[in-house]
Amino acid sequence: MRILVAGVGNVFLGDDGFGVAVARKLAGTALPEGVHAADFGIRGVHLAYELTGGGYDAAILVDAASNGGRPGTLYVLEPEPGGPAEILDAHSMTPEAVLALAGTLGAGPPPVLVVGCEPEDISPGMELSATVAGAVATAADLVRDLIDELNEKQAVG
Repeated sequence: MRILVAGVGNVFLGDDGFGVAVARKLAGTALPEGVHAADFGIRGVHLAYELTGGGYDAAILVDAASNGGRPGTLYVLEPEPGGPAEILDAHSMTPEAVLALAGTLGAGPPPVLVVGCEPEDISPGMELSATVAGAVATAADLVRDLIDELNEKQAVG
C-alpha cells in the first residue's frame, strides 16, 4: 500500500510548524515499504497535485489544528473533500481547502486522515512551544499506528 505522510504548516509561525516537525522526524526513520513522509510546509497546491497524481492509496496529513482543547492535544480527523476550492492565498490553505482543490484536479484524492495538534502559540517565531514540541514524538507514534491500521485494512479487505 502506498501512503503519503504530509507535514503541513508554516515554520515561521511557532506551533503552526508542528506538522513539518513530525514529517521531518518520520522521514529520518525507517518506515514501512510504500510509505513516503515529506515536508510540504505551506505548499498547499503542490500537496493537492501530489494527492491526485502521486498514485497513493491513502494519505495522512499532519498539521496544527485548533479544536478547542488543551495545547498539545492530538486529534485524528477524517475530513471530507468538498466542492470547489476558493484559493485566495495558496500559502495558507487548510487541509480541507487542499482536499477540495485536489477534488477539482481530477479523480480526487485518496482517503485522507489528519493528525492535528492543538497549538499553544502561533505568533511569529521558528520554535515550537515546549508543550507542542513535546507532542511531536507522540504524534509520530500515532502516525505509525495509523499506517499499521491502513495496511491491516488493506490486507483484510
